[in-house]
Amino acid sequence: ETQRPFLLKVGLVGCGGRGTGAASQALNADSGVELVAMADAFDDRLQSSRARLQRQFNKDNEIPRVNVVDDNCFVGFDAYKQVVEKSDVVVLASTPHFRPRHLKAAVEAGKHVFCEKPVGVDGPGVRSVLESVQKARENNTSIVSGLCWRYHHGKRAVFDQIKDGMIGDIVSMQCSYM
Repeated sequence: ETQRPFLLKVGLVGCGGRGTGAASQALNADSGVELVAMADAFDDRLQSSRARLQRQFNKDNEIPRVNVVDDNCFVGFDAYKQVVEKSDVVVLASTPHFRPRHLKAAVEAGKHVFCEKPVGVDGPGVRSVLESVQKARENNTSIVSGLCWRYHHGKRAVFDQIKDGMIGDIVSMQCSYM
């Protein structure tokens, strides 16, 4: 039997457009990443995401990188628990009001986490996230949040120029993601 070359087993919680995109980005980040488990509240969403990722990453002449067998597809509001159990890294991209609970479970299990924004939508949720961040520090595990502009070198350079007064005094501002 040939040993699989994968170093990180990734699980996805939340298989909508953002979750599918985040899983794709994780797989593109390094050839040692393998998607092994998926969870969503809706089976049709999970299955369409899995099929899309398989088409994108499972090439005929290569070892499949989307290795999510039927037994590792979990549906329902508690499905995240099984993904946490099966993964080294958990991608949290479900609807945001569940995110603090999902993050807490992943951190308590000693997993690394990519947590899409927003990480919380109310006071108790944000406080839970802050507790999970502290626990992750104690566990020496990582939590990364999807704050793309913070990490984009081009955007950072523009923000620095604006802060340095290159365009003068700002009197009004309108911004969109695009």
